[in-house]
Amino acid sequence: MGLSLKKPEGVPGKSWPAIVIGLFVAFGGVLFGYDTGTIGGILAMPYWQDLFSTGYRNPEHHLDVTASQSATIVSILSAGTFFGALGAAPLADWAGRRLGLILSSFVFIFGVILQTAAVSIPLFLAGRFFAGLGVGLISATIPLYQSETAPKWIRGVIVGSYQLAITIGLLLASIVNNATHNLQNTGCYRIPIAVQFAWAIILIVGMIILPETPRFHIKRDNLPAATKSLAILRRLEQNHPAIIEELSEIQANHEFEKSLGKATYLDCLKGNLLKRLLTGCFLQSLQQLTGINFIFYYGTQFFKNSGFSDSFLISLITNLVNVVSTLPGLYAIDKWGRRPVLLWGAVGMCVCQFIVAILGTTTTSQDASGMIIVHNLAAQKAAIAFICFYIFFFAASWGPVAWVVTGEIFPLKVRAKSLSITTASNWLLNWAIAYSTPYLVNYGPGNANLQSKIFFVWGGCCFICIAFVYFMIYETKGLTLEQVDELYEEVSDARKSIGWVPTITFREIREEKKVRDPVVDITEEAA
Repeated sequence: MGLSLKKPEGVPGKSWPAIVIGLFVAFGGVLFGYDTGTIGGILAMPYWQDLFSTGYRNPEHHLDVTASQSATIVSILSAGTFFGALGAAPLADWAGRRLGLILSSFVFIFGVILQTAAVSIPLFLAGRFFAGLGVGLISATIPLYQSETAPKWIRGVIVGSYQLAITIGLLLASIVNNATHNLQNTGCYRIPIAVQFAWAIILIVGMIILPETPRFHIKRDNLPAATKSLAILRRLEQNHPAIIEELSEIQANHEFEKSLGKATYLDCLKGNLLKRLLTGCFLQSLQQLTGINFIFYYGTQFFKNSGFSDSFLISLITNLVNVVSTLPGLYAIDKWGRRPVLLWGAVGMCVCQFIVAILGTTTTSQDASGMIIVHNLAAQKAAIAFICFYIFFFAASWGPVAWVVTGEIFPLKVRAKSLSITTASNWLLNWAIAYSTPYLVNYGPGNANLQSKIFFVWGGCCFICIAFVYFMIYETKGLTLEQVDELYEEVSDARKSIGWVPTITFREIREEKKVRDPVVDITEEAA
């Protein structure tokens, strides 16, 4: 279990192909993480500010972007991702998970082209919207592809690796920004933006080679293609009993769902599917309300305003902490389970946020122009340390586990649609936070000027996370996607899901139905 890639005894075939494929697909997270990290540094680049801003001059004689400009520039990406996430379901169900990722990457590339060519805000905004549209499509499809191809014993690590890829993207962006931010030409922002071409091309080339998911082929009633795909993933012969058994369970589950009628978005709101959908939406929304993207969208500017001379270096350190801290989280997902990791992660984040808020509020003040005056530099350094501790708790829990849980709690019939809605809720809150934060934090007319007090808000949201996990999150460690469906059917209280054991498979349900009904569909029997 955990990060060990050794499969349990008695599991036939090889697991490394599905593991390697799942980890590669997670590379799509680099696109989101890198774009998020890049804009945070670009906003603080002197040359970019002079070229793009129409605001006022700061004490360093550079033009500052206004709160309105920075809010629009940062949040427009999240607006694009919101619509992209909603469009991911019809695209994934029409073109497939694999081809859907390829087409989404081309949308992202178009956005990067516009941003690279821009020398003023309007074209830059258009580029960020289309890049966001591509990221939204990708972000909802990747967990779908991973959860439908990964072996159950390591599914948590595979799907959680998407968050690891996001942190790596953030780190890479911080490294590139740190290398170019002092350039006095358009290369200071064009180089970091243009690097994104490489990430998209790598993903496209890989997806051209990789197979489609067996569950998508079953959904399209293409059993031979599903058999071939699963045989490639498990490295077994197509007629191997293990392949036949796994496909039989997937197909039986799909036939059971089809017997209930064609799936629509309204079906996502019926029965316990509504409970699952609300769980996924609240989980993704609370992930954003922990305040993590405040650090990565505005962290560089926030550290600069707090009196630190090398804010880009501090941003690089926080991104490094983010990457390293994700690794123990990937271990814990399948070792300890979803519930305890989310619960203790929320507790750790809550404590750290309140400490940062108290230290920042009690050791700084502002002069008449709104500039931050640091009265106790040691206390400010302690605040930075607790921000790093907070990042550790997030990266080891809510970062990867939120994607894992939403990727596995929905049945095949509505999985793509439900995942697109939950991912869209993530991006909706992402947009709201990105747009409102400058008004909440900055000094000036019409702004709340919270500064470090903003961490009281994030800490309060982390407290809500604790209660949410306790009452709403089911423990799904070690279960197949079909068994997760049975779990939600049988257990009404999330607190009683710990230790639940499946009793019957969908294949057994189908066999019982055949015994009761001697008139068996010939085509079904042939399959």
